[in-house]
Amino acid sequence: MKVTIVGAGNVGSTCANAIASNSIASEVVLLDIKEGFAEGKALDIMQTATTLGFNTKVIGTTSDYKLTSDSDVVVVTSGIPRKPGMTREELIGINAGIVKEVSENILNHSSDAIIVVVSNPMDTMTYLTLKSTGLKKNKVIGMGGALDSSRFKTYLSMAIGKPANDIHGMVIGGHGDTTMIPLTRLATYNGIPISTIISSEKLEKVSKDTMIGGATLTKLLGTSAWYAPGASVAFLVNSILNDQKRIIPCSVFLDGEYNQDDICVGVPCIIGRNGCEEIIKLNLNDEEIIKFGESAEAVRRMNLAL
Repeated sequence: MKVTIVGAGNVGSTCANAIASNSIASEVVLLDIKEGFAEGKALDIMQTATTLGFNTKVIGTTSDYKLTSDSDVVVVTSGIPRKPGMTREELIGINAGIVKEVSENILNHSSDAIIVVVSNPMDTMTYLTLKSTGLKKNKVIGMGGALDSSRFKTYLSMAIGKPANDIHGMVIGGHGDTTMIPLTRLATYNGIPISTIISSEKLEKVSKDTMIGGATLTKLLGTSAWYAPGASVAFLVNSILNDQKRIIPCSVFLDGEYNQDDICVGVPCIIGRNGCEEIIKLNLNDEEIIKFGESAEAVRRMNLAL
């Protein structure tokens, strides 16, 4: 199985490293427009193979899309990163042109690829990719919900003092500071509702911390985070390539689901070899339904800028 990652910056290279070191794919191509940058990152990753024990081939290229031919999955991370004080929404004008050009180049060499969109603003970039390429809706997936849910479970783990891998929870809605919806009501610790373990005030703090999770890291680091985003992409790619059928919240095209049409926004999906194979319908309560509608409307307003 072959994966191409467009953009060899922090997120792209971390994703490549996670895919290679976990032997998720047999070949990873890292592509960037900066001369020699992707080649250097790929060589550095390859030099960890003997110590980490993997055999994945990792190659880098400067804008040579021919080397990406016949990719099974293409991850698009290209675009400028978010700067301190910059919202995801402010990125749209710059990154839209980049993502559209990249998608067209990719499909010229991998017409059957599943595209995973990472570039921000992610819901809008996913929608743009779907509309500009004409791909089937199951083959264009925005990964934001996987990352947001990982952050949500981390904050829940910290709040109750229990292992993060024993916690189940998800975030739906838009991948934005004000549009994501951490589903605190449905979060559990090995089947025990977390709402019965900690106070509603602490749960609300977890929700708020999750929503500004990206901005918090940007403020601390001076740029966008990369370890958790890269790992979240690898997690999603693994479910696709190895047909794991995991339920992962992703930004996908809705055609009546959750009472929404003609929009890409985060919902729980079964992710397998055919991409988004099924959208899971959650039994949301009235408050959650209202929040989801508001989130979708905010994403739809952003899409008007395309």
